[in-house]
Amino acid sequence: MILMRSPDAAPMVATLLALLIAIASGGLALAADILPCAQFTHEGPPQPIARGDRRGLERLELINQAVNNTPYSVLFFGDSLTEGWDPVLWERSLAPRGVLNAGISGDFTNHILWRLDHGNLAGPPPKAVVLLIGTNDLAAHRSPELTADGIRANLVLLRERLPESRILLLGLLPREQFPDAPLRWAVAQVNRLIRDCADGEHIVYAEIGDPLLDSDGQLSVAVSPDWLHFSERGYALLAARLEPVLDRVPRCRQLLLPAQMSCATRWGRSLLIFSSLQGAHLAVVNPRTTNEPGLCAR
Repeated sequence: MILMRSPDAAPMVATLLALLIAIASGGLALAADILPCAQFTHEGPPQPIARGDRRGLERLELINQAVNNTPYSVLFFGDSLTEGWDPVLWERSLAPRGVLNAGISGDFTNHILWRLDHGNLAGPPPKAVVLLIGTNDLAAHRSPELTADGIRANLVLLRERLPESRILLLGLLPREQFPDAPLRWAVAQVNRLIRDCADGEHIVYAEIGDPLLDSDGQLSVAVSPDWLHFSERGYALLAARLEPVLDRVPRCRQLLLPAQMSCATRWGRSLLIFSSLQGAHLAVVNPRTTNEPGLCAR
């Protein structure tokens, strides 16, 4: 009441109210930032696009049936590089881990954005999602920034739809024969952007393409006959790199205890509070400033 009689009361009251709201919200503004990376362009959020070809629609329906009929541990979203994974190697290394091949040849980032809302997530929530998409965007002359925005849009949707699932974001794989080729450069640019979208807790970033290259950084025809898609040897190299990363991803969330998660929420998304399994110590980590990728990503 005393404040209201003062000529400066209105701005003072407004300031106090804003401060009280900020304290009560416990970092609500930070919690609204579902990803640590901002949009990479100013062209507006990427829009979902449906596939218009028969084969793409048939493949979409097969994936929808699979997720509804079988509870998969991991959904692996991608394009032809995922759909065309060597079937023998898939059955040997990925199928036993409960991974569904949810790749559709020819997909852009916009196509996955569309199918995530049209049946591909209709089944039981998986423990983890693998996302490898974007090379077709670059081939269609989209800039690295626009391509990264398309990947980011998929990450946002996945985090919203599957808040308890972990996401393994894979960097784009090398393409073209020589290291100074235009699309090879564009791939590297995209990877430099999207790696900042990982927080080490909900989203883990990994690049698994280095073993595909020889000592001169070239992509050989023995590994990639057309310098884009991979041979059995190429997929064997990828599988050897992917398997240990994939094995760590689904169980990581078990290390963040519920009490700690609520505490992290109370203080805002920029603080992650971890403890050992024995509860012997606590460590406070800010993933936006630390070089550590997070407890589970080590």
